Amino acid sequence: MLQDLRWKIRNLLRAIFLLDPEFLCDTCRYNYGNACTRPERPNAECCPDYRRSGE
Repeated sequence: MLQDLRWKIRNLLRAIFLLDPEFLCDTCRYNYGNACTRPERPNAECCPDYRRSGE
């Protein structure tokens, strides 16, 4: 539940301030081969599985 709230707040801030204009997939640790099977890939703007590379 806390994770969902974090995503909602982050997405709201992105929409208001345009913090990350790039797609999430560009910086996601799962952006290789068949690691991600979400239909939004490679242009996801919101993703519950997103983890920044290096985290």
